[in-house]
Amino acid sequence: MSESPVWHPFWQHGLGQPVTRVTRAEGAALYTAEGRRVIDAVSSWWVTTHGHCHPRIVEAIREQAGQIDQLIFAGWTHDPAEDVARGLTAILPPELTRVFFSDSGSTSVEVALKMALGFWAHSGEPRHRILVMEHSYHGDTIGAMSVGERGVYNAPYDPLLFDVGRIPFPVGDGANTIEALEAACCDRPAAFIVEPLVLGAGGMMMYGAGVLAAMAEVCRRHGVLFIADEVMTGWGRTGTLLACEQAGVVPDILCLAKGLTGGSMPLAVTLAREPIFQAHWSTDRAKTFYHSSSYTANPIACAAARANLAIWREEPVRERIATLGARQQAGLDRLAVLPGIRNPRRCGTIIALDVEDPAGGYLSALAPRLMALFREAGVLLRPLGNTIYVMPPYCISAEDLTRVHDAIADAVAVVLKG
Repeated sequence: MSESPVWHPFWQHGLGQPVTRVTRAEGAALYTAEGRRVIDAVSSWWVTTHGHCHPRIVEAIREQAGQIDQLIFAGWTHDPAEDVARGLTAILPPELTRVFFSDSGSTSVEVALKMALGFWAHSGEPRHRILVMEHSYHGDTIGAMSVGERGVYNAPYDPLLFDVGRIPFPVGDGANTIEALEAACCDRPAAFIVEPLVLGAGGMMMYGAGVLAAMAEVCRRHGVLFIADEVMTGWGRTGTLLACEQAGVVPDILCLAKGLTGGSMPLAVTLAREPIFQAHWSTDRAKTFYHSSSYTANPIACAAARANLAIWREEPVRERIATLGARQQAGLDRLAVLPGIRNPRRCGTIIALDVEDPAGGYLSALAPRLMALFREAGVLLRPLGNTIYVMPPYCISAEDLTRVHDAIADAVAVVLKG
């Protein structure tokens, strides 16, 4: 077979590592062209919640594809989008009254930033500065990269990125973060964007709900919009539907994607409080919120999201999440005592640990070695440098999860031998 013309994301083709062809997926398992069964321990980049090819979601996609496949959403609408919007407002905080559709986590963040800047511009008090937390990751479009950590992800594009104010990651009780945010808010920025409780691509860095609540309170007192990027942390990953729930926080703007469709289709939403919508409501067309894509609120993707919402209403999803969290903790306890393991941590269904490495960081030489060992063991894990994390679908069996934890123990022992 000739070389594939496909250019894979976040993949250095020059290293000559194999690219695995998957022909089928079901539940927490992937099946390769060679007939191997591989446990998907990262939910295929954190999107698959209930398992691959969930029958209810598959049937919803099949049915919708024969009715309306695509529709312009500027001044037109359809039942799947209306049902998803109403379903979201029914289960999310009532203060979040408006639902804006987009295509991915990155674009949901772009929408949030534009909503925040538009709010201030149309309120007659133009504010332009955005505050961010260091080590954050919010996506790969220009605005999303601008509010993320600067480094290997985006160094070539730095000339295009706008300046932001950076707040340090919480240490201990988070006093360092709160003090810095308090000082930065005195300059009247437009908004503060944060990944609640867990910084995903930054290395699964975790902080407490008390810090999240304190940050939101600082923003409230200073009139700074609080944007919660729950693209990864939402849909039960941290143990609750939203990570913000654990802090009693209702953001001004909320970003959701990934698990919105159960991981089956690309779809995102940005929810906003009513004053943000009202700042754009006008008889003046110049105040229109000028953002869209061709596939905004695609009916097939919305049908998948509608099925996902039904699963959350009608199936014991929260019980599955609690069970998975307990099993993850048991596995973490076993891994934490192994030689070379540092900073074992868990938040809800996510566990993470660092493998001792003097170099460390995202470009740690341990990452490709670990990935190869996991592949040989029939487990899909993708370390973030020397950080190994497990974030499986909620349907994963106890046996498969034990296999994942065993694969980590075995792989760490091998790489630490040199």
